Amino acid sequence: MVGPSTLFHRRKHSWPPEEFITKTTLQLLDFDSAAPPPHAWRRRLNCHANILKEFTITFREAIKMVTLGIRLWSYVREEASHGRKAPIDPFTKENCKPSASQGVPLGGMGSGSISRGFRGEFKQWQITPGTCDPSPMMSNQFSIFISREGGHKKYASVLAPGRHGSLGKTRDKGISSWGWNLNGQHSTYHALFPRAWTVYDGEPDPELKISCRQISPFIPNNYRDSSLPTAVFVYTLVNTGKERAKVSLLFTWANSIGGTSHMLGGHVNEPFIGEDGVSGVLLHHKTDKGNPPVTFAISACETQNVNVTVLPYFGLSEDSSFTAKDMWDKMEKDGKFDQENFNSGPSVPSTAGDTICAAVSATAWVEAHGKCTVSFALSWSSPKVKFSKGSTYDRRYTKFYGTSPRAAVDLVHDALTHYKRWEEDIEAWQNPILRDERLPEWYKFTLFNELYFLVAGGTVWIDSASIRANGNSQLQQSDLGNSDGGVDSKDQQNNRDNCDSNGIESNGEASVTDKSNGLFVDISHVDDDVGRFLYLEGVEYVMWNTYDVHFYASYALLMLFPKIELNIQRDFAKAVLSEDGRKVKFLAEGNLGIRKVRGAVPHDLGMHDPWNEMNAYNIHDTSKWKDLNPKFVLQVYRDFAATGDYQFGIDVWPAVRAAMEYMEQFDRDNDDLIENDGFPDQTYDTWTVHGVSAYCGCLWLAALQAAAAMALQIGDKFFAELCKNKFLNAKAALEAKLWNGTYFNYDSGASSNSKSIQTDQLAGQWYTASSGLPPIFEDSKIRSTLQKIFDFNVMKTKGGRMGAVNGMHPDGKVDETCMQSREIWTGVTYAAAATMILSGMEEQGFTTAEGIFTAGWSEEGFGYWFQTPEGWTMDGHYRSLIYMRPLAIWGMQWALSLPKAILDAPKINMMDRVHMSPRSRRFSHNSRVVTHKAKCFGDSSLSCTC
Repeated sequence: MVGPSTLFHRRKHSWPPEEFITKTTLQLLDFDSAAPPPHAWRRRLNCHANILKEFTITFREAIKMVTLGIRLWSYVREEASHGRKAPIDPFTKENCKPSASQGVPLGGMGSGSISRGFRGEFKQWQITPGTCDPSPMMSNQFSIFISREGGHKKYASVLAPGRHGSLGKTRDKGISSWGWNLNGQHSTYHALFPRAWTVYDGEPDPELKISCRQISPFIPNNYRDSSLPTAVFVYTLVNTGKERAKVSLLFTWANSIGGTSHMLGGHVNEPFIGEDGVSGVLLHHKTDKGNPPVTFAISACETQNVNVTVLPYFGLSEDSSFTAKDMWDKMEKDGKFDQENFNSGPSVPSTAGDTICAAVSATAWVEAHGKCTVSFALSWSSPKVKFSKGSTYDRRYTKFYGTSPRAAVDLVHDALTHYKRWEEDIEAWQNPILRDERLPEWYKFTLFNELYFLVAGGTVWIDSASIRANGNSQLQQSDLGNSDGGVDSKDQQNNRDNCDSNGIESNGEASVTDKSNGLFVDISHVDDDVGRFLYLEGVEYVMWNTYDVHFYASYALLMLFPKIELNIQRDFAKAVLSEDGRKVKFLAEGNLGIRKVRGAVPHDLGMHDPWNEMNAYNIHDTSKWKDLNPKFVLQVYRDFAATGDYQFGIDVWPAVRAAMEYMEQFDRDNDDLIENDGFPDQTYDTWTVHGVSAYCGCLWLAALQAAAAMALQIGDKFFAELCKNKFLNAKAALEAKLWNGTYFNYDSGASSNSKSIQTDQLAGQWYTASSGLPPIFEDSKIRSTLQKIFDFNVMKTKGGRMGAVNGMHPDGKVDETCMQSREIWTGVTYAAAATMILSGMEEQGFTTAEGIFTAGWSEEGFGYWFQTPEGWTMDGHYRSLIYMRPLAIWGMQWALSLPKAILDAPKINMMDRVHMSPRSRRFSHNSRVVTHKAKCFGDSSLSCTC
């Protein structure tokens, strides 16, 4: 942990606001949170948004992967024939090429998301689960109309810079006829998730300062408001002129959920007048392919000085009864719409091929040298989540707002009346970190901005009540395969009869003990159930809660929404004890296997029917992977220790035991250390491992230690002794086979890369230190290894300005064994930095992580802000944008501020053990009755040094 006097003398990358905005403007905006914060990511609106470059594989890699490529192509086509997407599809490319134009996304978590680029465009539509359309809807805009007393000064402009290629010709009657007059040279964007500020410093009117503050309800430990699909846009207007100005702000929105959905027909717009001055337009969207409908609400808040009017309908085609040009001309002429529009009722459903839009105008007089605030809100109510194989659930927010389409009205009302409280809570959360002078400037805002993924990462948050009410667990236990230790319904009943009240079986065997249907965990005993949560591995790798990656990302959820994190672990605990015997073809080897093996942690919770059809990933048979089970044990223990939730420990303990016991089959030579099997059997799924590996071996050692510590606290002391004995033998074996005096070799094989320096080799030590457990190696070996990684993988990679390359030969050359060994993985770099911080190497840790900022987020980098990829190559070409693993930056924050529960957790002495013979220390040789439970987590009477 970093001491209070520690200072990091790194270049700041602070971009103080006065470098972008005049000090006079900052002073004028210094009220009601209108001025951007001192610490934020910034861009000018006229900044060039370069097209991003995707990675390519080398000829040698292509030769190795040609068979896999053919099988994958065939599988993608097969899934398409059934109307489904494949979870990994490298062959289908979006028409809209990704560019360096992203910004802070809108809304809370799990209710569908819309992103907004730093120049103002609404894009990255993810309303339907598992789909993402990146194309911007250019009709969705804020615009401004200004006139001054006397009428000799008038300005009208869309508040987005430049022209867009899709706008068409200015003589058209569509949006090309609007005033796209903003240059953007004097306008800047400031991002500090979940808020963003756009400051127009004298554009388009030199005498009017404008600040637009975008606010979304992402509030740690607020499990209600953080689920809401809504956002607020607060405009602060400062008139520096000598004349009173009439200012009309316009919010336009198309009835669309992205792509070509607006042209399907059947869409209806409808004006509404709500309570407390909130009024606007509802846009009822009829989806295709049987997906649930969506209703948008755009609104503004009328006050004593602000008048709100609406235009419920205008069209984008030439033959619309009221065109986009008509709308713009009306605003230029009158600065508002007709009041009677509120009485127009629902519009006629749109016809196929036509795009219908709506507009809300808010008009105010701003006195000379005066100020005014105008607030808009957007919501999108999509109460039902339907997955492609039919399972349907209610989203989390419906627990508070119901499932009516008109919930969109209540959402914008509450957003406009509660946003100030949201901001107070956000500032109370962020300010201690932002004001921490120990921390580099770039780190402060990057830490918060990487959280964008919890909104834009395809998150789905459902209400648990809808699972029970609708009977939506489609896969019953009787449907699960029973081969290789599967449990049939009779055995399940017997097992339940043998369980004590906490679900721990008296015969020591782990099995399904809850009474819920399918693969859902029964958490009726859990206080204040917060629902079920899914997020994607990435928008290009469409699998829910990919567990080997969640291992890195989970620190964010644990620190900010710990109840969600515990529920994810409960889901995987249940999954460990389940089996699905349906046949699956694994594409890398071409062999058949079963979808889910009992005892194995699944790679993911599925794609087309999450929870009920797991392991959407089918490149390799992940039941043979060596990292998933140890990662499960490590995460469970960390969460158990950090939260002090003893009931959680009781709930998941049978799965922890089963996960550890399952791994014993991979100890081929009875030295208590697992071996890899000569294929990419871990998260680096193109990087082959032979024999003992540093990555998986270290994870296994850490898991043995975590399992022993948890067993003692749960009351399973005999199992703790088994793990202690295994740990000491496995540690000796690993050090003998891999330690070379400076670091741990990649593996114990004889391949050309067996002595490579792997950035991630101490992942197990990262978790051990994060969980308050003793180090798994001597401090000198840990620091020597980390220094080697820093000197080679970090500093020999473009001077430390790109992050840590995954593999580096000891001669200082990048390991080009495969595409992943030569890549720089963003999340792994953050994880290595966290490990360095935990080991007292703060300077090296922040230098390591700063490379990701420099290459991904800085103005001199490649443009990956708010779309951080899994990784990039040495020339900066990305693989898999908008990816889960970079949330590992919160592992750094965890390392900097270890919670008291971790620091005070009971300590375990791994050296104090009862010696066992090789045969007696086999998990498979022993079963143990859990005869008692510890009184409570953290009880001072609990002995952890048997």
